[in-house]
Amino acid sequence: MMNTFLVLITARSFGSSDEKAWELLRSHGCEVRHIKATETESVTDQLHRQIAEADGIIAGLEAYDQALLSKAKKLKVISRYGVGYDAIDLEYARGRNIQVTITPGANGDSVSDLAVTLMLSAARHVPYMDHQMKMGETKRPIGVEMWRKTLGVIGTGRIGAGVVKRCKGFEMEILCHDVYENEELKQHYGAQYVDFATLASKSDFISIHTPLTEETKNLFNAEVFASMKPRAVLVNTARGGIIDEEALAVALGTGQIGAAALDVSAQEHPETGPLAALPSCILTPHAGAATYEASSNMSLMASQNLLDILEGHDCDYCVG
Repeated sequence: MMNTFLVLITARSFGSSDEKAWELLRSHGCEVRHIKATETESVTDQLHRQIAEADGIIAGLEAYDQALLSKAKKLKVISRYGVGYDAIDLEYARGRNIQVTITPGANGDSVSDLAVTLMLSAARHVPYMDHQMKMGETKRPIGVEMWRKTLGVIGTGRIGAGVVKRCKGFEMEILCHDVYENEELKQHYGAQYVDFATLASKSDFISIHTPLTEETKNLFNAEVFASMKPRAVLVNTARGGIIDEEALAVALGTGQIGAAALDVSAQEHPETGPLAALPSCILTPHAGAATYEASSNMSLMASQNLLDILEGHDCDYCVG
């Protein structure tokens, strides 16, 4: 007889592209509840009411702290729809025999695409011109080309490597910085690994793809901005906090660097911060994975990770 599992899903875009993940869960005997915020009750409030019954959760970005996890009676797995898990109290979860899994690589191509999109958009002031046209004004601010410029990539895992491969079509010189050197990028794409200071000062375009750690917090600060090229374009699709955003606002406002584009922010509401008022800065709402393909890939991978744990199999994507 097949086991029946109650699975709560809080990831908003889970299964929105196709039915593959839903069918996988149902075929393994899962009862599925997709929890969404309402006008009167947040996702977290609903989790507090329902988590005691759950065998597994396919989780969005909400916090799983001790107060919430202490109510879990049967929970075996929190399967993150994505790769960030800093909102989960791993130590407490481990003490309750709750596994935490992630979906590395599932959205890699989508984030790489967005990083290059943001480079071009920032370099050519596309959002600003679009806004001005729709306001009835014709403005043509002078931009910079990507063709045969120098690209600096911080972190050359799957996403960073994807950016290198895409930008090689622009015949860019490629500088990389990472603890681990990607031999494919060196041999086939002409990438050179250099120290951070060299990358920051020599690059015309910089794309960030590193985790947020004590070492990378405020990695880009006033001192670094002072060393960068005056027309440099800085893009961050990784994690908020890697850039000192107050210092970035000053650097952009004074023309110390050319432009920036942030898909992530250390601020809860970046749209009200100092960067929002600058036409040389593009802000997007953590949309790197917002494609049909990434949603399908992450939904399937998060479902398979959850089933592996619930059914007692090994899972290669456990953390902690």
